[in-house]
Amino acid sequence: MKKLPIIHGRRLLGEGTRFPVEQIDLEFSNGEKRVYERMPGSGRGAVIIVPMRDPETVLLIREYVCGLHAYELGLPKGRLERGEDVLEGANRELKEEVGVGARQLSILRTLSLAPTYMAHVTHVVLAEDLYPEKLEGDEPEELEVVPWRLDQLHELVQREDVTEGRSIAALFMAREVLARRGNRA
Repeated sequence: MKKLPIIHGRRLLGEGTRFPVEQIDLEFSNGEKRVYERMPGSGRGAVIIVPMRDPETVLLIREYVCGLHAYELGLPKGRLERGEDVLEGANRELKEEVGVGARQLSILRTLSLAPTYMAHVTHVVLAEDLYPEKLEGDEPEELEVVPWRLDQLHELVQREDVTEGRSIAALFMAREVLARRGNRA
């Protein structure tokens, strides 16, 4: 395994902005020196939740995504709040975005978003044994909840309004975990 580059310096650019950029002075093991730029993580990260209505059906949400100026179909997700652990954050986001809580939550994996230039991580959480409970969220409009059968995942990922990579990866991970458990064929 290669030795990690030595960090000789760090500078924060755009301090006080929502998406600050950090410049890092690096020296690689072969003596090459480079300046990289990255978006530092907040330290808390985010969650993306796979809420299973039953062993065959996931609950998706349709919401406006500003980056694409479109409505996307995907999984509920959000930033972890200060002092909140991953499972608490996942259950809060479920209640805010889907209107359900989960009695059984399990972390499947942690994903990076764009590790070449972002330090951000997202925790993938499987939510089962759902019950109705709504919390007020920060969404500007009510989100549409769309049930989708996991055995139709191949059709879902072909849709024009399903492009978010974390949602697609999380759905395939959850399907495999459930299949190994014997919850589905």
